[in-house]
Amino acid sequence: MPARVPSAKDFESLASTLPHSLHFPSPPESTTSILILLHGLGDTDASFASFARSMNLPGVFAISVRGTSPLPAGLLPAGPGARAGFHWGDDLLMDEGSGELDGDPGFARARDLVLGELVRGVLVGRLGWEMSDVMFFGFGQGGSLALGLASQLRVQPKVVEVSDDGSGSANLGGETCKGAVSIGGPLPYSMVPTVSSRKKSKSKVLAVQLSDDNIDMIKKEFEDVKVVQWKRREVDMPRNREEMFPIMKFFADQMRSWG
Repeated sequence: MPARVPSAKDFESLASTLPHSLHFPSPPESTTSILILLHGLGDTDASFASFARSMNLPGVFAISVRGTSPLPAGLLPAGPGARAGFHWGDDLLMDEGSGELDGDPGFARARDLVLGELVRGVLVGRLGWEMSDVMFFGFGQGGSLALGLASQLRVQPKVVEVSDDGSGSANLGGETCKGAVSIGGPLPYSMVPTVSSRKKSKSKVLAVQLSDDNIDMIKKEFEDVKVVQWKRREVDMPRNREEMFPIMKFFADQMRSWG
């Protein structure tokens, strides 16, 4: 069916399970692409909703999603004005070696909600958009989720073929999204498909401020990876036009390449 222009009402069913903020292009009827924004550890959807408004990408309907679980009070800043923060993991695990939070706590719940309910359930199933219309953008832990979602699309089973002996095997669809951007978030091992015959994902990736080892892993799983390293070393959101330019160029190239 032809894609329908999204409206706020279409997403009301997700209000309790996947809180979010929406930003529509002007006019909404100009929508040609969908951008899903995934914030970092301890943040909320509000900051990335503001980021989407500041980018104001033409023809792009942006959905900033809140993390699927709240951070415990002990991990939140203390004092007046402190606000709640959220994360994307199935759990909060400590790395015994570093004493820091494990960067790969499992993302099954986030995958099921973002990819299953938001993308497949609403955008594709209800509104008629294609997976190739959707881009993912994430920072830190949200960047890891963005890469993981793009990675798992290549082995989403479309058909289960049953042989004469009654055994079944998945006919892997090899879907792609419009693109995935990660700032500082490595591809989590838990979201790399375990299918031995898997091929590299054809979804295009922009990896920003990641180590050489993390870049190598991404390149093992994706065919087309662009790498950006800023002049400063710290992992943060872009602060100026120079840092923002390659991200905007990636978005523009992806929107142009898919027509």
